[in-house]
Amino acid sequence: MNVNIGDILEMKKPHPCGGNRMIVMRVGADFRLKCEKCGHDFMVPRSKCEKKIKKIISTDTENRKE
Repeated sequence: MNVNIGDILEMKKPHPCGGNRMIVMRVGADFRLKCEKCGHDFMVPRSKCEKKIKKIISTDTENRKE
């Protein structure tokens, strides 16, 4: 799964605040995500997070090198 810093992830289950969109702050063995609605940031293991992603909304698709 190709997730980059700055991407917005739409998750299958919502955060306790009710928002289901997370901003990617860090990528590696763990993802550091920030809730768009309440601003809470947290770390999630990559394997666990990739199972919970519904859709990836890229923020800079035209500037990305793949």
